[in-house]
Amino acid sequence: MNVLLIGAPASGKGTQGDRLSQRLGLEHIAAGDRLRAEATAGTPLGKEIAPYLDRGELVPDRLVIDLILPEVLAAAQRNGYILEGFPRSVSQATLAEQAGPGPDVVIFLDAPRDVLIERTLARAQAEGRSDDTEDVVHRRLRVFDEVTKPLVDYYRGQGLLHTVDASQDVDDVTKDILAALEP
Repeated sequence: MNVLLIGAPASGKGTQGDRLSQRLGLEHIAAGDRLRAEATAGTPLGKEIAPYLDRGELVPDRLVIDLILPEVLAAAQRNGYILEGFPRSVSQATLAEQAGPGPDVVIFLDAPRDVLIERTLARAQAEGRSDDTEDVVHRRLRVFDEVTKPLVDYYRGQGLLHTVDASQDVDDVTKDILAALEP
């Protein structure tokens, strides 16, 4: 099974990705974590990625696809995946689908803006993430609305989308996702 988690920053994609991976025995691929790790490592690709992350902008399709797509395709061939943070746009989704199998189910983790901002700023303090400043948070939310949120309609049109209230307790979110994954 290939599961895609879509949601604004701090909607719980990472938390739910970890939980679902353990529960379902599927590989969890967190595109944002992979991008940040590459930037921190200072690899040639990481040096190209870092300025985008620091500004709260989407990393260009070419860079994301070069880093993430091979990992996604390999996981799909093994046992399946829980994927979050990729694709981030309809153009990335269509490019990924041309390369191999897309998601079987798409979960949209929906939460109110004030909850997302509160969670992001709390995460910034707890984890010291440089890409979680207040200005960057607002920019990332605008980018999500403009670029990533159209994926909701894209996958709804394919009959793959399930919306889950991500502002509820983390256990309830997991329960709702698992219910959406049942045949």
